[in-house]
Amino acid sequence: MTAGAGRRPRLLVVGGCAGLVGRAILAEFGPDHAIRSVHRRPAPAEPAAGVEFRAADVAEVRDWAPLLEEVDAVLALAWYRAGHRRRFRRLADGLVRLVDAAAAARVPRFVHLSVPEAPEPLERDLPYLAEKRRVDAAVAASDLAYAIVRPTMLFAPGDKLLTVMLRTMRRYRRFPMFGDGGYHVSPLAAADLAAIVRREIGRGSRAVVPAGGPRRWRYRELTDRLFAALGLPPRYLSLGARGSVRLARLLEALGSSRVYAYEVEWLLSDRLGLPPYAGLGRPLEEVEPFLDREARRLTEPRGARRPAL
Repeated sequence: MTAGAGRRPRLLVVGGCAGLVGRAILAEFGPDHAIRSVHRRPAPAEPAAGVEFRAADVAEVRDWAPLLEEVDAVLALAWYRAGHRRRFRRLADGLVRLVDAAAAARVPRFVHLSVPEAPEPLERDLPYLAEKRRVDAAVAASDLAYAIVRPTMLFAPGDKLLTVMLRTMRRYRRFPMFGDGGYHVSPLAAADLAAIVRREIGRGSRAVVPAGGPRRWRYRELTDRLFAALGLPPRYLSLGARGSVRLARLLEALGSSRVYAYEVEWLLSDRLGLPPYAGLGRPLEEVEPFLDREARRLTEPRGARRPAL
């Protein structure tokens, strides 16, 4: 990605830099890009990083043209994990308007963060996926140079997946096993995803880009490794496939956001073990050292001092 002489390339981050991916994007692009962030509230790290924050609800933006001025690349991160169909539809409408505006403004590069393929009933009936695919289709049908990046399970310090799993195992000394655990996942570091986004911005092609981590794990092997990181023997509450989905639905009904039924169905469908992304020119981060670091952090006595380096 190039910019005019004397200025840094400008990246428009739609959805802000507060979440797991947004923080990694800020760390990756902050040193050498001007970042314009569009979200309802600024992320805590954005002001110190010199991010140009524009307050807006992505679902409500009618005119994207002012936000696209002098933009060299757009990165669309905005999405919800759960909600009613109307919530997803409104957000998708806002993102489709963004796609149309970016094409009209001839933005050099557009990256849309999407999700892996799911079972057909979920793709068709689940608003989370059906509306996401509507945005995917709008990007693919546009005249933009685009990448639709589809990462699998992400990890980073303090994440809401592997770290939560470690915390649950430590507290209860056991963990629910959905089905037989023979399906696959390929964890990808959020920092590696940010590097993948940088590479895809620079390529200029029109492509759908699956992005898995360096190793394709059987789910049961990965959960065994989480227990090992905590120094605990693996112990499971075994649930059949139907029982797993029913449990997730019950937790949803009780107001829990730890796991949703569609996430369990997706996991059981064995579609999340994506092949490793190739092309960074360096190895992808392995998940094992991350698990060990997170386990140490969780088990350290409060207030314990780390030795000086």
